[in-house]
Amino acid sequence: MAGPNTLTFTDSSFDKDVLTSDVPVLVDFWAEWCGPCRMMEPTIEGIAADYSGKAKVGKVNVDENGGTAMRYGIRGIPTLLLFKGGKVVEQRVGAVGKSEVQKMLDAHV
Repeated sequence: MAGPNTLTFTDSSFDKDVLTSDVPVLVDFWAEWCGPCRMMEPTIEGIAADYSGKAKVGKVNVDENGGTAMRYGIRGIPTLLLFKGGKVVEQRVGAVGKSEVQKMLDAHV
């Protein structure tokens, strides 16, 4: 579930919301049944609040949006991809701490 500061990206909105964004976009690929994904929720929501106005932060549910997950070769979740200028510039697989996510973003905002 996306929190109040976290966007929801879908197969149909992904190109418009992520690839054409004029700010970096952090995308969390997740699923409802994934324990580590649920553990990441407070981190992702905190990052979304902290970077409001500097970056977009959103989630893609891989069960509901398999096309986007397949397009980017998502094999394990959670996977974080950071897009800038329509290209993947950073990637992390597995649950990571807030400081690691901040390092990903700080290099690109």
